Amino acid sequence: MTVALKEKIIESLTSVLPIALIIVALSLTVAPLDSGTFVLFTVGVVLLIVGMGCFTLGADMSMLVIGEKIGVTITHSRKIWLIALVSLVIGIIVTIAEPDLQILARQVKSLADSTVLGNYLLIITVAAGVGIFLMIAMLRIVFHIRLSILLILFYVTAFVLSIFVSPDFWAVSFDSGGVTTGPMTVPFIMSLGVGVASIRSDGKGQADSFGLVALSSVGPIIAVLVLGIAFKIGGLNYPYEAIDSAANTYGVLFLYLHGFADYALEVVIAITPILVFFLCFQIFTRSFRKRQLVRIFVGFAYTFVGLVLFLTGANVGFMPVGRTLGEQLASLWGGWLLIPVGMLIGYFVVAAEPAVHVLNKQVERTSAGAISAKSMKRGLCVGVCISLGLAMLRILTGINIMWILVPGYALALILTFFTPPVFTGIAFDSGGVASGAMVSSFVLPLAVGACYTLNGGTALIMTQAFGCVAFVALTPLISIQILGIVYKHKTRRIKRNFLSVKDKILLYEVDA
Repeated sequence: MTVALKEKIIESLTSVLPIALIIVALSLTVAPLDSGTFVLFTVGVVLLIVGMGCFTLGADMSMLVIGEKIGVTITHSRKIWLIALVSLVIGIIVTIAEPDLQILARQVKSLADSTVLGNYLLIITVAAGVGIFLMIAMLRIVFHIRLSILLILFYVTAFVLSIFVSPDFWAVSFDSGGVTTGPMTVPFIMSLGVGVASIRSDGKGQADSFGLVALSSVGPIIAVLVLGIAFKIGGLNYPYEAIDSAANTYGVLFLYLHGFADYALEVVIAITPILVFFLCFQIFTRSFRKRQLVRIFVGFAYTFVGLVLFLTGANVGFMPVGRTLGEQLASLWGGWLLIPVGMLIGYFVVAAEPAVHVLNKQVERTSAGAISAKSMKRGLCVGVCISLGLAMLRILTGINIMWILVPGYALALILTFFTPPVFTGIAFDSGGVASGAMVSSFVLPLAVGACYTLNGGTALIMTQAFGCVAFVALTPLISIQILGIVYKHKTRRIKRNFLSVKDKILLYEVDA
């Protein structure tokens, strides 16, 4: 176990270190940080590295194992109602306390203040969207429905619904699709799909094991748009409040102790429903032996510790840095420095997302190494690099978000006709996975700080700063599908070369 944890921490170190070095370089040159913020950031880097290592090890030991076993068991039952019910319940319970969603809900404070349910209105709406669409995704695998058909249908529905919603609610709606598929949701949902598809005998199980995260990402978009229509939500304002910083080492200690307590409670709330569901599943099915149970509970412990450390480091250490960098970069050269810096940050920040590591390993394992984690990582990095460049350009120019989302999704959906089916599922899963905790706690504050400085107030934050999560969820759909097309052509060329060599051997044997 110690060796496995050490390997995971080294892996997370290589992921977090580049983005940390970029921030240090910026702080020493064009965007200096005060000493308190820099110390918070330094401690946050350490917590991110250790937290991501613990989380990925814990997910491997618990979440992935449980999800796969549940997927196999409910599919073996051949009861459609059971598959639908379990999928709906799982989608709701793993989403309702997703840390990324909590972060977004707190930042849309004006929406919370306008309803009796407060923050929980958005959280419940998103959770219902994930539950319903996870159910649809599971039934898609059972009934062998092509993923691209459902994606086209639901994204067209989303854009039609957006016509009837206030423009300042568009960004929040599409952002909600990205933040729901975070570190708690992705491992469980992805392994569920692997379990369901593993008992397929038609040879298409590999392709159909992906796509659950994709449909679980579009569900919240539609649900939140329906919420906007039902409540006639509009005129949202962002509460631009000062982010806590530290004046001395005592202040750093106080903020982190407070953060540990807050996020430990959040993670307990997030893990408890899954743990209860697992215990009920074990009582009724007796699927796991005693030794396996011990390993799973140890995995839950690692998951808990890892998420607490990661979320505390991201929110206490990186959120003030993101806001400060956004404000200072926007004040230089008319803010145009934001675009190259945003693209550089985008290229490396995606590697610091815990759920990205889970997806890449799952892709490599399911494809038996044919699709490497390295190529997946490169495709995601390029996609997020472009997305943050577009996000910063929109803040500078005020381009309507739909001018980017509509052609972007149109291109992504057109590519589904030319990409191998397995890459379609992987690409649309990647979009949800890439927009995780680091985007919510670092990139979004960076955009908010830049927008506040450039516009001299909070009036345009909801329409221009928000939406960067939606862009991060969009561009991997295109970059990974392009990767799939390249992969298809390479595979065909290798097959042609192999056949030509085989033909030459046969001719030689005939001549002999």
